[in-house]
Amino acid sequence: MCMGGSSSTPEVKKAPIAPPVITPIEADPTSRSAADQERKRRQAASGHSDTILTTGLGIPTPAPTGRKTLG
Repeated sequence: MCMGGSSSTPEVKKAPIAPPVITPIEADPTSRSAADQERKRRQAASGHSDTILTTGLGIPTPAPTGRKTLG
């Protein structure tokens, strides 16, 4: 119940028109397989660069241990 207002209903606006749906284009199977091979090659190569490479004897230099000071 409204106090002092008009009893008319507000005007309803029309809903906006949705844009047309664009369907994706299928890629050529040969280009898709080439892209998959490149992706797999890069993924395999990234693991090699992230590995710490050492000899069978381990790291030849002593570890940098010691107490750090703020001076």
